[in-house]
Amino acid sequence: MKLSARITAPAAALVLAGLTATACAPQTADTGAKGDEKTGTLRVWLFQEVGNKPKEQVVDAAVADFEKTHKGAKAEIEYIPVDTRAQRIKAAFNDPKSAPDLIEYGNTDTAGYVKDGGLADVSEEFAAWDEAKDTDPTAKQSVTVGGKVYGAPLFVGVRALYYRTDIFKDLGIEPPKSQAELISTAKKIHKKKPELYGLAVGGAYTYGAMPFIWANGGELATESGGTYKAAINSDRARKGIEAYTSLFGDSNCPAAKCAAMGGNATVTAFASGKAAMAIGGDFSHAAVEAGSVKGKYAVVPMPGASEGSIAPAFAGGNNIGVLKSSSHRTLAVDLMKSLTGKQTQEKLFDAMGFLPTYTDVRATVAQKEPFVEPFVKTLGAGAEFVPASPGWGQIDSSLILPTMFQEIVSGRKDVAQASDDAAKKMDAAFADAG
Repeated sequence: MKLSARITAPAAALVLAGLTATACAPQTADTGAKGDEKTGTLRVWLFQEVGNKPKEQVVDAAVADFEKTHKGAKAEIEYIPVDTRAQRIKAAFNDPKSAPDLIEYGNTDTAGYVKDGGLADVSEEFAAWDEAKDTDPTAKQSVTVGGKVYGAPLFVGVRALYYRTDIFKDLGIEPPKSQAELISTAKKIHKKKPELYGLAVGGAYTYGAMPFIWANGGELATESGGTYKAAINSDRARKGIEAYTSLFGDSNCPAAKCAAMGGNATVTAFASGKAAMAIGGDFSHAAVEAGSVKGKYAVVPMPGASEGSIAPAFAGGNNIGVLKSSSHRTLAVDLMKSLTGKQTQEKLFDAMGFLPTYTDVRATVAQKEPFVEPFVKTLGAGAEFVPASPGWGQIDSSLILPTMFQEIVSGRKDVAQASDDAAKKMDAAFADAG
């Protein structure tokens, strides 16, 4: 069967996968906690966002609430760069003495982290938590492995197309309605306004490239009997790769500048007024609002291959998990609840645009802000996923797909050779993961 089968669902039943993925840590030995201290300092690693200050303010409020109700307990928050998260988390799993008590992680990582013995089973506490009953069922599934719960969902995210309304009005053009029109529009804008990227793209922006692959009927991998096989070199996947990589070059986004760009860099380019379009998430809203394009942009779903269709998007989200090695298990679970509770998630939406994982809170925020609509439409039209294998963490952290894109846009390899080489590396990672 197809691993990444499209899921069509109403907006109220969002389907999650991870926003970010990290390398699977090597198998650890005895990393279990010794004791459960009821006082002391808890260390927390959270991801650093583009424009991190609003997130810090929300987290600080949640920590303050936790410390008020837990005398003798403190929490130290460290924001770690997303680009180096894999190495940090590997080290944490293998060195309990220096490891944090809680981590934020992309929810595609759950299976790999559980396999590696890094996350604590919090099934009992989650079941007894009153707020958890309103968690979207698929969000709960993103923290569940083998029927056991290994964390709490923090937010759901999906990407869509940001575009400059002033530029489009000036040139007399409309938002693109198909993938082919998106590419031609990007090149038309750059030709008319060469100081702008028509569409900011990045050779290291895996999740921005995926809609091009999926819209053309391609898949990342297939699964049969629990065994995963790379499909990135199929004819349909190659068609999507060709479409995405055609956006690199002097006609839109010069490879010398754009080949190394990741998702954050493309959003920054748009927010700072250097691009007419960008593929950004609902979680990118705060950064764009803080940029020079405030009041001069809008968002629509990414167009699909056929006119009027919506490209399948990578639906993701992040979780907060307690490390198995934490010597403050009870406190860590309580802090996890504070960081992922309804109040915090609603504040994170207000501050960062992160969509809540609670169905009732999501309904409330959707009424507050119209910018949510294109992202909800995208999720409702269909979502795609990365391989549900611990091997995906290795594939992602070792930059197999970014390397493929960069080899193509640099001219070192053609699409066929680069995708074949990427497929071989993916298959090796799947095999290593078992």
